Amino acid sequence: MEYRCVQCGFRIKTLFVQYSPGNIRLMKCVNCKAVADEYIECELMIVLIDLILHKPKAYRHVVFNVLNHESTHFQGLLWKSLVGFLVLDAYRSLLVEKPEEEWGTSMSISSFFWIYRKMLVDVFLGNYMFLCSFFLAIRSLLKTSARFSRFRDLLLAILISSYFKILLTAMMVWEFPPAVIYTIDLFVLSSNTVALKVITKSTMNRCIGACIIAHAVKFCLTQAFS
Repeated sequence: MEYRCVQCGFRIKTLFVQYSPGNIRLMKCVNCKAVADEYIECELMIVLIDLILHKPKAYRHVVFNVLNHESTHFQGLLWKSLVGFLVLDAYRSLLVEKPEEEWGTSMSISSFFWIYRKMLVDVFLGNYMFLCSFFLAIRSLLKTSARFSRFRDLLLAILISSYFKILLTAMMVWEFPPAVIYTIDLFVLSSNTVALKVITKSTMNRCIGACIIAHAVKFCLTQAFS
C-alpha cells in the first residue's frame, strides 16, 4: 500500500514508524523533506477545519492516506458515500421544489406525484448526467495532465468533497431562506474543485472549468424538468 505526502503529493510507502503503543515517529517525504502527514497526530476537528478552509493537504490526507483504495473497507465506504450523497440530494430537491403550502394535508395526489417525479429526475438522472459530464470534462480539459489511479478514487473524491451537503440537515430544525441552498451548492462546487486538483494534479483553472461544466449540466437538466 502506498500513501502520499500531504505537502507535495509524492508517493511514500509508510507514514510513520511505531515503536510501541502511543510512541510513533512520523516519516519525512524524500521529495520535499517535510513531514509526510502531520494530520496523523491531529484531532479530527483540525482535519475538518482544514477541509472547510479548502487546504489541499487536508484533502490529500483524507483521499490518499485515510480512504486509500487498497483498504479492505474501500468498497463499502464508496457505496455508503454514494447512498448518503443521493439521500442528501433528494432532500435538497424537496427543499427547492416543494412550496410551504403543499406540506399540509391538503396536498393533492397529482402534486404529490409531480414532486416525487421531480425528485427522481433530480437525484438519479441529474446525478448520472453530472458524473458523465464530469468525467467527459476531465478527459477534454485536463487531457494528459490528469493522473489518478482508478475511476473509483475520483468518484469517492467527488462524493467525499460534497460533504457541505450535510449542512442541509440543519434546515430540518431551523428556517433559512432558499438562498442558503444555493450557497451550499457553491461550497460543494469549490470543494469538488480542490479535490479534483488533488487527484489529478492539474491546474486550478482547468479543474474549475471541469467542475463548472458538470454542475451546469446538472442544473440545466433539473431546471428543464421542473
